[in-house]
Amino acid sequence: MRGAAFSLLRRKGERARVTQVELFFDLIFVFAVTQISEFLRAHMNALGAFQGAMLFAAMWWAWVYTSWATNWIDPDRRPVKLLMLGLMFCALLLAASVPEAFGERGLGFAAGLALLNLGRSGFMLWALKRHDSGNYRNFQRIFAWLGAGALLWLAGALVEPAWRIWLWLGALMFDLSGPANGFYVPGLGRSTTRDWRVDAPHMAERCAAFVLIALGESITVIGATISELRWSDATLGAALLALLSATSLWWIYFNDAAERTAQAFAQAGDVGKIARAAYTYAHGLLIAAIIVMAAGDAFVLEAPLARGTPGQDLMLLGGPAAFLLGNGVFRRLLHPRFPVSHVYGLAGLAALALVSPICPLWGLAAGGAVMLLLVIVISNLLVSTP
Repeated sequence: MRGAAFSLLRRKGERARVTQVELFFDLIFVFAVTQISEFLRAHMNALGAFQGAMLFAAMWWAWVYTSWATNWIDPDRRPVKLLMLGLMFCALLLAASVPEAFGERGLGFAAGLALLNLGRSGFMLWALKRHDSGNYRNFQRIFAWLGAGALLWLAGALVEPAWRIWLWLGALMFDLSGPANGFYVPGLGRSTTRDWRVDAPHMAERCAAFVLIALGESITVIGATISELRWSDATLGAALLALLSATSLWWIYFNDAAERTAQAFAQAGDVGKIARAAYTYAHGLLIAAIIVMAAGDAFVLEAPLARGTPGQDLMLLGGPAAFLLGNGVFRRLLHPRFPVSHVYGLAGLAALALVSPICPLWGLAAGGAVMLLLVIVISNLLVSTP
C-alpha cells in the first residue's frame, strides 16, 4: 500500500480543535441514539435488553474509534472530509437497520458497521504510512482486529436470528477487547498506551459532545411524547420530572467536574491509558445510561399513574445508577477516589429499588430525580467545605 504523498495528519504542537465536519458527522448518531432508545421501548424483556445493549455497544465503538482517528488526522483536509462524509453513509445504514437488526435488516447493520470500521482503518493506514511509522504499525494491528470482527458480524447477518446473536456477541467481544489487549497480532506485536499520542482536550471535547447528543435525545423524547398526549396535571408533572433528571445529568457531568477532569486528563503521565479507560470504556456506560433513562421517561409520560413493569422500573432506577457508576469510575480514573456524593446517590437508588413494586411510575421518576439532585447538593457541599 502506497501512503499519501502529503501529510494528512494534524500539525505537531498545535491543539487538535474539533472541526465542523466532525460535528456534522455526529448528527447521524443523534438518529442512532434515537433508534436504540426506540428499540429498547419496543423490546421490553431480557432478550430485548441484551440485544439493545449489543447494538448500542457496536454503535458507540464505531463512533469512538472515529474520534480516535480524527484526533490524529486533520478533518480540514479535503481527503479527510470526504472520508467523514463516506463514513456518515455507513453510519446511516447502521442506524437505519437497528429496529430490524436481529430480523430482516441484519445484513444492513453488519455491512454498515464493517464498512465504517474497515474504511476508516484502511484510510488511516494510507494516511500514516509515510508520515508516522509507529502509529502505522498500530493501525495495522487495529485493521487486523476489526477485520476479524467484521467477518463475524457479516457471518452472523447471514445465519438464522437464533444463531445471529451468538456470532454477533463473539464479534462484539472481539471488538471491545481489542484496546485492552493492545490489539495483539502475531508477528506484529502489541500496542502500548504510550504509543497512542492523544490530544487530550480534543478527546475530552469529542466525548462531551456525545454526552450532549444523548441528553438531546432525552429532551426530544420529552417534547415529542408530551406533544402527542392529552395534557393533565400528571402528564405535565411527569414532563417536569423528566426534564429535571436530564438537567441533573448535565449538571453532574458538565458543571460539577468536567473541566477539572479534562485538565487532569491533559496532565496525566500516560494520556493514552486514560483515553482508553475513561473516554473509551467508561463513557460508553454513561451514554448507555442516558439512553435507558430516555426510554424510561417515555413510559412515565404515557402513563404516570400506572404501576411499572419490572423492566420499566429497571429503566427508571437502573439508568441513573449506571450513570452515577460510570461518572464515578470516569472521575476516579483521574482523581484520588470515587466521589462520595455518588456513593450516597447509589445507596438511595438501591433503597428505592426495594419499594419499586408498590410505587407508580411517577413515584420512581421522582425518587430518581431526587437522588440525582442529592448527588449535586452533596458534591457542592464537599467542594465548598474548607
